[in-house]
Amino acid sequence: MLRSGFFSSSICVIGLDAVLFAAAQQPTVIDQAATDRVERHSSVEWLTVAPHLPNPQTASPVELETAGDVLRARRLPADAIDYFKFAIQRGGNEVELTNRIGVTELEQNQLALARACFKRVLILKRKYAEGWNNLGATEDMSGNMKAAIGDYLHAVKLNRKNAIFHANLGTAYFGASDYESARHEFDVAAKLDPGIFHRGGFGGSLVHVLSGDDRGRFAFEMARIAAGHGEDESMLHWLAVSIEGGYDVGSAMTGLKDFNAYRKDPRITLLLHNAKAMRARQLAVTEPVPVLPPPTASKD
Repeated sequence: MLRSGFFSSSICVIGLDAVLFAAAQQPTVIDQAATDRVERHSSVEWLTVAPHLPNPQTASPVELETAGDVLRARRLPADAIDYFKFAIQRGGNEVELTNRIGVTELEQNQLALARACFKRVLILKRKYAEGWNNLGATEDMSGNMKAAIGDYLHAVKLNRKNAIFHANLGTAYFGASDYESARHEFDVAAKLDPGIFHRGGFGGSLVHVLSGDDRGRFAFEMARIAAGHGEDESMLHWLAVSIEGGYDVGSAMTGLKDFNAYRKDPRITLLLHNAKAMRARQLAVTEPVPVLPPPTASKD
């Protein structure tokens, strides 16, 4: 599974006639694509893997799909997409392969192409949870939080036991400033997969959808959930991250029952002391220094 983190790693194959028609209308793009291909096929990665690639005309769909996975892992996404398409042409599973193409496009930040792929997947198989999740990730990365939430809700409805889907939905709620719903989904994700907070899985799409200030708040919410689960180390980690992000952790913790068991914990006391000192230093740097009037000449 992916989402750099969260969206699934498995993806539209636009019809070849449409591609050829579009290419005929844009010769400059074709020339650039040809140039890019020549440069790409001069790389060490390509020269290493090329001799072992199967013949697109005779190989089985499984062999071509495997080749696409290898090319993607070798960071040759355009060639990986070619081999996924070859696999479809040879009778491979169009839903799974189209999903793979979309994820590969998404990894290259080609959001419009990825979106078209995932929509194609859902035309082929409406109740395909990974397709909804991946379409949600695309909207998430595009900043379309309302659409992302709707797509993730579809994924969760189809597969309620997938922790990644719940975590993605929580991320979208967080991006929409619905913190209560976000906490609920993150809590569900943690119950389904207790290790999900410890693998850095929440880093992926957040890079795209959260500002620096939001990251501090997000880390605090993670600490709150960890505290509720009694996961001390995880809680302390997320509190430290929140403090580093400039979030006012001391004020935010006031009155929250999730932290009741830790009120007198010396580790929390130290963290809060450091947070207070850090905020004081930040204010000293950011607050304007008052300009004093020049001293008046004394009268003798």
